[in-house]
Amino acid sequence: MELNSSDERGINVIREKVKKFAQFSVIATRSDGAYCPSFKLIILDECDSMTKAAQAALRRTMERESKTTRFCLICNYISRIIDPITSRCAKFRFKPLKDNIIVQRLQTICDTENVQHEPGAITELVKCTEGDMRKAVTFLQSVARFRTNTVITAIDVQEITGIIPENVIENLYQVCHSSSYEKLATTVK
Repeated sequence: MELNSSDERGINVIREKVKKFAQFSVIATRSDGAYCPSFKLIILDECDSMTKAAQAALRRTMERESKTTRFCLICNYISRIIDPITSRCAKFRFKPLKDNIIVQRLQTICDTENVQHEPGAITELVKCTEGDMRKAVTFLQSVARFRTNTVITAIDVQEITGIIPENVIENLYQVCHSSSYEKLATTVK
């Protein structure tokens, strides 16, 4: 069973869906005779957006059904998960994806969806998403909608993502070191 907890985050979902699924019995073999594991797996994505009451109900279900059910909780912010749950879980932190993996995926999406882009656009997307594939794909979708029927540029990516171009930052840095309030005021305006 898989649920996206950002969509279904309340206590009723835990009581009605998760608890009921966890209570189903497991059969050791399938109808075709193949082996079946002796446990069920419940995957809760974005569980850090679940309410505290829902997390408390989930904790009780995890305790009661631990012999027949395994839980995979996926979150962005472990600090938003109540301690009684985190203490019962093995924690795995995933490193950001390497740039070349994100470039390949974005290129595949652009080719499949016929999205025209300059090479610098993909580079800019990769740079501003810091290894987060979901963020890279979301930004690509946003830029593609923003620039329909035109070639996507690095400047388009900067506008959509809100990234300040490096040359602007470098210029501001130089002006700050010049010790001239007038130059700084003009540059900031």
